[in-house]
Amino acid sequence: MTKTLLYILFACTAIIFNLLIQWPFFEFMPKDWALYAALPAGTLTGLAVKYVLDKRWIFFYQTSGKKDEARCFGLYTLMGGLTTCIFWGTETAFYLLDFNGSQYIGGAAGLAVGYTLKYFLDKNFVFRTQTCVFQGGAATRQ
Repeated sequence: MTKTLLYILFACTAIIFNLLIQWPFFEFMPKDWALYAALPAGTLTGLAVKYVLDKRWIFFYQTSGKKDEARCFGLYTLMGGLTTCIFWGTETAFYLLDFNGSQYIGGAAGLAVGYTLKYFLDKNFVFRTQTCVFQGGAATRQ
C-alpha cells in the first residue's frame, strides 16, 4: 500500500511540475503557439522529476555506472512515448474546448491515465534487472 501511495504522490508531484512549467507559455505566448511550446517543456520537466523519484523510491534501482544510467533513462523515456501520446492527446482535446484553463484539466487527466499505464511498463521493462527491495531495513536484490 505504501508503494502505491508514494507512486500517486510522485505522479501528482510530476503533474504539478509539468503544468507549472506550461503556465507561462499559455499566459505570455500567442495562443497559436503556446500549446506547441508548453507541451514539450512540461513533458521534459515531468520526465526528469518522475524518473528521479521512481528510480529511487518506487523501484529502488541503483545504476551500476553511466552506461547503466543511460540505458535505464533511455528505456524510461521510451516507455514514456506511448504515455506521452495519451497525455498530449488529452490535453490538446481539452485545449480545443477553448475555455479558460481547459488545457490543465485535460493535461492532468491525460497524465493520470498515462502514469498509471507507465507504472506497469516501467515495472516490466525498465527497472527489472537490478531492482532492490527494502525488507527490514536491508536492501535485497530480486
